[in-house]
Formats: sequence, structure tokens, C-alpha cells
Amino acid sequence: MSKSTIKNINTHAVELNAYFGVAISVDCVIFGFDKRELKVLLIRCDLPKYKGKWSLLGDLVGPEEDLDKAAYRVLKARTGLRNVYLQQVHTFGAPRRHPAGRVVSTAYYSLVNISNCKLTTQANELHWHPVKDIRTLAFDHKKIFDTCFEHLQEDIVRSPVVFKLLPQKFSLRQLQHVHEAILGVALDRRNFRKKIMSMELLEDLNEMENDVPHRPGRLYRLKPKAVAALS
Repeated sequence: MSKSTIKNINTHAVELNAYFGVAISVDCVIFGFDKRELKVLLIRCDLPKYKGKWSLLGDLVGPEEDLDKAAYRVLKARTGLRNVYLQQVHTFGAPRRHPAGRVVSTAYYSLVNISNCKLTTQANELHWHPVKDIRTLAFDHKKIFDTCFEHLQEDIVRSPVVFKLLPQKFSLRQLQHVHEAILGVALDRRNFRKKIMSMELLEDLNEMENDVPHRPGRLYRLKPKAVAALS
């Protein structure tokens, strides 16, 4: 490279103005599990171009704010929850992905127990939507959603993250249902239970389910070591 083509911060102030005219944001794909369905939390978009469409939850990152802290801020503001499981997945930076200008967004997925959420609607509608019904979203949020969903499907095979969607006490039936909801397939009951028990993640509580429309099942919880691995 010749000396004349080398660019540095002192000689290219005009170009730097363009570089620093880029906004940074976070977008959160918030998954929950309810009534045998995997759901995602969406909000109505109020920008004229996408008015009426649903979008993921997100916000711009402050000048002095860490990316993870910005994502946790969005989660707490909308769900009222602290210490939510959060996984950074991918960064999306297409030049015209946002009508307001150049916005580069880092996407996260999080897993919450819907029964513990107290949604804050503020000016926009905020609702849980079945994942299987998601067809289109505002901006490039469908691409972000698909990427995070695929990441979740891969994660549940190699780590116990799926337990973040369940209450502390759960049955093997519930555990199978949440796996089926995420993977989109029916699993053989005997093989599933054999595999789960071979992983030695669960502690038998010697308790049974109450008030269920089927034969009560035994209740389990994650062993402390598995809980620590998820914190």
C-alpha cells in the first residue's frame, strides 16, 4: 500500500463524520412458554412506514452504555424482571435497515417464565404471540427473529437453557412439551425421558403435580450445579 492511500484519524475528518453518524441499538427476541406454546413478545410499531406492524423490543444504546446493559434495560422496562437469561446472538448492519438512518443493531434472545412477567404497555400495544404464527415483522425484525430462534433451537441440544422457560418445579411432561414447542416436532416419550435422566441434571422432589387434567406426574427441579451454569 502506498503512503498516499493510508487513512488515519487525523487526515480524514470528513469521512469520520460519516462513520460517527451511525447509531447503535439492541433488539431483544424475548421467548416465553405458555399452554404448550412457545411465544415471543412483540410491540406495535408506530413509525409511519411500518405503522400497525409488530416489531421486536429494542432501543438505542446510550453513549456511555454497555451493549449487555442496554439489553437488560429493555427487558426490565418491558417485563419487570431482573436477572433474565440473555444470549447475544448476532449483529445486523445493513445500510438501509432503518428508515431513520444508519442503525447497527446487536440482537439478543432471552428466556422468561411468562407467569412471572408484568408487561408494561405504555403507548404501544405489547403482547405475547405464538412463534408458529410469526410471518412478517417491521424493519428486518423477521430476519433477526429467525436467526435468534435458530440459535435457541441449537442451544437446547447442548445446554440446559430450556429450563429458564419453566417454573422451578416441573414435570417431565412439561419439559417434553417445551422441547417439542421449540423444535417443532413430536418426541417419543420413552426416549426423551431416558435421554433427560441420563444427563443427570434433575433432582426428584418426591412431589406430585396438583390440579392437572391428566394423571399427575412427579415434580423435578434442576440440580444446583446446573442452576449455577445458567446464572
